[in-house]
Amino acid sequence: MRDPVEDGVTVREFFAEEIEAVCGIKTAALTRAFAAIPRERFLGPGPWTVKGEGDAFAPARLTPDADPKRVYHNLSVAIDPARMLFNGSPGVLATWLDLLALKPADRVLHVGCGTGYYSAILGHVVGPTGTVDAIEVDPALAERATAALADWPWVRVHRGDGSVHGASYDAIVVNAGATHPRDSWLEALAPDGHLVLPFTVAMPPGSPIGKGFVLLVTRTGAALDARFINLVAIYNAVALRDPGLEQKLGIAMRAGDFMTVRQLRRDAHDEGPTCWLHGSGFCLSRG
Repeated sequence: MRDPVEDGVTVREFFAEEIEAVCGIKTAALTRAFAAIPRERFLGPGPWTVKGEGDAFAPARLTPDADPKRVYHNLSVAIDPARMLFNGSPGVLATWLDLLALKPADRVLHVGCGTGYYSAILGHVVGPTGTVDAIEVDPALAERATAALADWPWVRVHRGDGSVHGASYDAIVVNAGATHPRDSWLEALAPDGHLVLPFTVAMPPGSPIGKGFVLLVTRTGAALDARFINLVAIYNAVALRDPGLEQKLGIAMRAGDFMTVRQLRRDAHDEGPTCWLHGSGFCLSRG
């Protein structure tokens, strides 16, 4: 009897079910998207350079061959091995995307789309009545994303630094480390909309990799509710970093009370005991 997980589509189905089970994914359409979208289309030809959870202190390794089934695991896969740029771990990204609580016809902003795999996942969830604006600052990656996403015309690739003007989004996900949110993202967040944003400190200092926490922001009426959801190690977004604020963020992170954050404030106020991270134009507040 033929092994059912050796068939290409079934391999993706098994992969999607495993991500759902391990990560506790609640959005059924997200699981279906992981089963439907061919990841290898966004990676370039194999064999592929990969890193898994057990490779934290080991060099990246090469898959044994170019069989597409090799990329249907919870692995980060290099999209530019020379620069060590990776398509991130599906388990990590699935957890973030699940928090967006996406529905058909939703409008999504994806900042740092790379070659577009997770933009395609988002596009599959919201469907052709929705829109995904996928933004990538690197011209080569933006060009690859445009080609790879040609079959999903409602997923639109833009080259840029993540700024938006006059748009409104039900969900925003930022796939790079920052020290602060852009004002335009907060202004673009629709009622009941969700923003997922990694707050990171470069480790070691000057490194392109940052470590920190992922923040979930939800617009509730006039307020922006906020809470940190998990740890993260991710590439830092050069255009989203303030050296002075990064120093303050490092101090706040070392204090260990990040789970006390409850709100993102934009009103003018003096820094006080309820301010976890007080910046220019925003404050992560304990209440």
